[in-house]
Amino acid sequence: MAQFSKSRKVNISSSLESEDISLETTVPTDDISSSEERDGAVKITRQLIERKELLHNLQLLKIELSQKNLMIDNLKVEYITKIEELEEKLNDALHQKQVLTLRLDSQLTLQQEDARKHQELMKQEMETILLRQKQLEETNHQLRERAGDIRRSLRDLELTDDHYAKLKVLSEDQLSIPEYVSIRVYEVVTPLKREINELQVKKVDLWEELNDTKSQLKRMAEEQETGNQETWETDCPLP
Repeated sequence: MAQFSKSRKVNISSSLESEDISLETTVPTDDISSSEERDGAVKITRQLIERKELLHNLQLLKIELSQKNLMIDNLKVEYITKIEELEEKLNDALHQKQVLTLRLDSQLTLQQEDARKHQELMKQEMETILLRQKQLEETNHQLRERAGDIRRSLRDLELTDDHYAKLKVLSEDQLSIPEYVSIRVYEVVTPLKREINELQVKKVDLWEELNDTKSQLKRMAEEQETGNQETWETDCPLP
């Protein structure tokens, strides 16, 4: 658009200059009077002045147009520079975004892998705990059964003297485990039972002796009190 305006103004200037030349060359000099020559000269002079003013104004417009074109070129350069800077910043931002995205993806992958490993470890630990719990429950059940067997076998450990005498003559290889234990229990418990019986007999004897002693002390105390009463009555007769 600026180039079109500029070319149009140049064409106007050229036409004005050509008209100026044509007017100067077409002025009649042989068939007019002196007054007409003066009028024609004034008219030509006015036209020349007007055309010179037009040429001057046109020259000013050319200068102004050149300045504006220069300003436009400077603005274009400035805008292009800013656009390049913005594009460079945009590229940097896109690059940073890509780097951050890759970094976040990498961190997310690592976290997911850590979470998967932790979950797998917890699963293994839980399976180990459940297996151990099951084993402990089975062991507890077996121990309960064995405890019941031991309680039942302990109830059958007591031997009579005759049964002990029959088992004692057998060798250890011929004895079962309950029979062997029964013999050992009999040999440990029987002396204790005898000692307990002897202590109970002694206890009864001592209890009877204690009662006799208490009775004697009571009788002696009563006799002493009666003797004191008689002595007091003798020493202190009634009036």
